[in-house]
Amino acid sequence: MSPPAVLFEGVSKIYPRPDAEPLRALRDVSLRVPQGRSVAITGRSGSGKSTLLHLAAGIDEPSEGRVEILGADLGRLNDAERTLRRRDQIGLIFQFFHLLPHLSVGDNVALPAMIAGERDYGGRVLELLERVGLADRARERVDRLSGGEMQRVAICRALLRGPELLLADEPTGNLDDRNGQRVMELLLELAAEGQRTLIFVTHSEEMAAMADTRLAIHSGVLEPS
Repeated sequence: MSPPAVLFEGVSKIYPRPDAEPLRALRDVSLRVPQGRSVAITGRSGSGKSTLLHLAAGIDEPSEGRVEILGADLGRLNDAERTLRRRDQIGLIFQFFHLLPHLSVGDNVALPAMIAGERDYGGRVLELLERVGLADRARERVDRLSGGEMQRVAICRALLRGPELLLADEPTGNLDDRNGQRVMELLLELAAEGQRTLIFVTHSEEMAAMADTRLAIHSGVLEPS
């Protein structure tokens, strides 16, 4: 049996504050996400949604409990090992795209492969851009695109190296309703085609309803939506 894509066991995250009580961002969270499933997590701003994603990506470490990604206990890995695992197995998608405006569309998509020292990535870049309807704009500067187009480029960048796990933080939060719907449908479709696991956080009940599973965070506590 394959290990779960994501496993949290009794995970809490506490941030110390010099002039106030420590902030408990997550409280005893347990979560098991099978490989190939899509999970939406809803909650108000400050409820702990982004903290959960940062822990799953190995960007942050839990104060209590254990986080396991694709069978690997992140607590047993050092910073360099977590960075490599994130580079090779996880695709990250953000609300504000985090594209480099002075680079072309194609170069923004290719960036993870460039950083990893790969050379033969041109075909994959064009294939992904074709899939999202932007192949004819591969040589344009990315700052000439609309918000919806920029998010499609960001999705291609996240998928370039074939990650098994996709983590998306408010992927439609910076888009209007129409573009948000299109981007979310595309993201779910591309994840399903590659049998990838997708976990995304959102304020939108409509977007959350598109996932296989819906969960909600309230004051750091995770529960079924």
